[in-house]
Amino acid sequence: MENNFDLIVIGGGPGGYVCAIRASQLGLKTACIESRGTLGGTCLNVGCIPSKSLLNLSDNYQKAKNEFDKQGIELKDIKINVKKMMSNKDKSVQILTKGVEFLFKKNKVTYLKGKGVLFSKNDVVLYNGDQKTSYKAKNIVIATGSYPSTIPGVDVDEKNIISSTGALSLDKIPKSLIIIGGGYIGLEMGSVWSRLGSEVTVVEGLDHITPGMDKEISKEFQKILIKQGIKFKMSTRVLSVSKDVNLINVECMDKNKKKEIISAEKVLISVGRKPYTEGLNLNKLGIKKDDKGRIEVNNRLQTNLENIYAIGDVIKGPMLAHKAEEEGIAVAEILAGQAGHVNYDVIPGVIYTSPEVATVGKTEEQLKKENQNYKVGKFPFLANSRAKVNNETDGFVKILADAKTDKVLGVHIIGPHSGDMIAEMALAMEFGASSEDIARTCHAHPTHTEAIKEAALAVDKRPIHF
Repeated sequence: MENNFDLIVIGGGPGGYVCAIRASQLGLKTACIESRGTLGGTCLNVGCIPSKSLLNLSDNYQKAKNEFDKQGIELKDIKINVKKMMSNKDKSVQILTKGVEFLFKKNKVTYLKGKGVLFSKNDVVLYNGDQKTSYKAKNIVIATGSYPSTIPGVDVDEKNIISSTGALSLDKIPKSLIIIGGGYIGLEMGSVWSRLGSEVTVVEGLDHITPGMDKEISKEFQKILIKQGIKFKMSTRVLSVSKDVNLINVECMDKNKKKEIISAEKVLISVGRKPYTEGLNLNKLGIKKDDKGRIEVNNRLQTNLENIYAIGDVIKGPMLAHKAEEEGIAVAEILAGQAGHVNYDVIPGVIYTSPEVATVGKTEEQLKKENQNYKVGKFPFLANSRAKVNNETDGFVKILADAKTDKVLGVHIIGPHSGDMIAEMALAMEFGASSEDIARTCHAHPTHTEAIKEAALAVDKRPIHF
C-alpha cells in the first residue's frame, strides 16, 4: 500500500467518513483513520442510531400497552424481552457500520484501522497494537468527535453510574433511574426507560430543560414529559454521587440552598459532551484551541496550519451528526477547488422523544436579544385532522418571521413526526422563504404538515382551522 495521500481524515464518524467519501469522489487520493474498529463514530455505534432503535421499540411497547386497547386493538400479556430488544439494536448497528465500509470500497477510500497521531503538518503516524506506520498527506482533516462529559469526583463505571453509552446497553429495566442533566440525550434515554417501566427523575441546574431551545417549546415539552410520568427537580445542583449497597445516592441542593439525597438503582450522567482532541499532538504542532478545548478554525474550516482542517464536534457549533456531515462535504469541496459552504443559520435539531421536538433557526429569546422585530404564528396539533385521528394531539408548530420582510427566521415544532417535518422549513429558510410563501404552498390533506401551513397563515393572523 502506498503511504502518500492527497487527504488523510482522522476519525470515521459522520463528519469524517462523509468527508472521505466526497473527497474521493472529487478525485483526491483519500484515507480515513478510525480507532474504534468500526466506522460510523459515536453516532452510529453508541449514539444517534442505537438510541433511535430503543426509542422506537419502547414507543411501540408503550402504545401497545397503554393505548391500543382504547383504539380497538386488544392485546394480552404484553411483555418486554430486553435481551431481544438489545439484539435488534445491535444488529441494526452492525449492518449500518458494515454499510459504511462498503461505501469506502465503492468510492475507493483507504480505511486505516488504529489511532492516528500528527507528527508534522504532513505526517501522520498510525498506531495499531504493536504496529506503527507512517503516512504522508498534502492535507489533513481532524474529525475525532466528542465524548461524554462527567462530574468531577464521580466514577462512571457504566454499570450503575452510567453515561449515554451505558444507558444504551442495560441488560434489564432498572426500577429507578436518576438522570443528571435535562438536555437532548438525557431526555431521550429517560423516555426509553420510563416507557419500559423505570421511575425516572431528571435533575437539572437551570430552571428549564433543553438549554438553548425556544423557551415556549421547552415549557410545553416538560409539561408533556411530566404527564408521561417523568419527574423533574429544576434549579437543582448535584453536590455528590455515591454508591450504597444496592442504590446510588445523589446529594442535591436547590435554589433555596436546601439539601436532599435522592436514590435510584441507576444514575445517568448526561451533562453534555467534550471535544476529543487528546493524543493528537495538537499542542506540539501549535494548533490553536479555544477555552472550551475546541479547535479554532476559520470560515473555510482551516486551523492555523492552512493544510490542516477540523470539522464536527471538535470545533464550534452544535454537536450534531448532520452538522459534521455538512462540514465534511464543504472541506472536501474546498480542497477540490469548489465553493464548499455551510449555512450555520439553517441547521435543524431534533429530540426523538414522543412527541418529537424539532427546531431550526432563531428562538424568540435570540430575536429579543438582537432587538429584531418579528411576528409569531402558531398552530396546535389538536386542531390538525391527521393528528386527531391518530391520537397524537400534543404540541404545536411555531413560526417566527421578520415583522417587515416576512422572511422566516425560526421554526419550532413539538408534535408527531416533527423530526421529518422540520426538513420542509429548513429548505424554505435555505431559499429565504417568507411565511406567505409557505402559507400559499398547497399541502396534502390530511397530513401533519398542514399544521405548518396553518402556522404560516397564523403569522398574518388568518389561520383557517383554529
